[in-house]
Amino acid sequence: MLQIAVTGKPNVGKSSFFNSATLSEAEVANYPFTTIDANAAIAYVTAECPCKELELTCNPRTGKCEEGIRYIPVELIDVAGLVPGAYEGKGLGNKFLDDLSQARALIHIIDASGGTDAEGNPCEPGTHDPLDDVNFLKHEVTMWVYSILERNWPRLIRKVMSEHLNFAKVISEQLTGAGVLLDDVIEAERIMDDDYDKWEQEDMLRFIDKILESAKPIIIVANKIDTPQAEENIKRLKEKYEQVIPTSAESELALVNAAKAGLIKYHSGEDHFEILDESKLSDKQKMALNYIDEHVLKKYGSTGIQETINKAVYETLNNIVVYPVEDEHKFSDQKGNILPDALLVPKGSNPRDLAYCIHTDIGDGFTHAIDARRNMRISSEQELKQSDIISIIANK
Repeated sequence: MLQIAVTGKPNVGKSSFFNSATLSEAEVANYPFTTIDANAAIAYVTAECPCKELELTCNPRTGKCEEGIRYIPVELIDVAGLVPGAYEGKGLGNKFLDDLSQARALIHIIDASGGTDAEGNPCEPGTHDPLDDVNFLKHEVTMWVYSILERNWPRLIRKVMSEHLNFAKVISEQLTGAGVLLDDVIEAERIMDDDYDKWEQEDMLRFIDKILESAKPIIIVANKIDTPQAEENIKRLKEKYEQVIPTSAESELALVNAAKAGLIKYHSGEDHFEILDESKLSDKQKMALNYIDEHVLKKYGSTGIQETINKAVYETLNNIVVYPVEDEHKFSDQKGNILPDALLVPKGSNPRDLAYCIHTDIGDGFTHAIDARRNMRISSEQELKQSDIISIIANK
């Protein structure tokens, strides 16, 4: 399952983001290092389900489908709060870095109100510049990877050059524990010269930064948008960085809990909610809902939580959703379940790749594939598209 880490300093709303995205119950408190052990839970990326277009009722084996919106599971990890110098072991640094090792993307939560200082302690909103918090995560992760490579670098380079080994393969093997893939290293190697034995620290850091662009891409999440100080900070963040997603994790948590209690009708990612029975709401609840509606939903279009998950999966990690079926005529599996599975696959995948995603044996036995919508055989090399419904034919 796709794994994404939720990172950031203490007290910026990481656990609230995690809870609202997963309906989990990670501890939330107003002091550093509330999250000591990494929490893992399921969040959902959303997609339009073909069931609506086909006028069928689907039967998801994992996730769910509500009113034609498919909820596809991904794993979120809420890791220990990060402070400057984590790569040197400060705070819970080593544990933090170990926890995010296998994540394919990092959702970096920052306090857009400027109410959390550099060490993760609460301060007067507006007194800390959240722009200072963006680059330090990148720096900490870069220095973490650098510390892994640097201690063995002379020996590795001598081995590569004397034995004529593949440089990218040797480096990727060193970084397997950090979740770095061979393709990540190959991509980074293209921007460097091959005089590896002459590289200085600056060259190594540039090389590692490039590796991490694909191995650990970072999504910037500006949290606490409902505070008065946030608006100007978000504007400044967007001027400097390409992808900044404004969020209010506490608002999302309040809305999903109210919906769970049957007080409102609300789907994550929507720009509105519907009160089902006003008589069941206390004055305090009505005030809270009005505040969220006015200062979050109407102002920003959503709480930003679902948008963050979707952008991480579709844009940052470049995935699409494909629906494998066994019976291309009924869009079902052998038991008659309609559109039972929704799989996330990398954009550019073909039917043979999909077969291996389903099961190694199916990939090994792959013969051809059928586009179920058109009931037509397709090439094993044809690029799959978002929402394709594909039947894989394989030898048993």
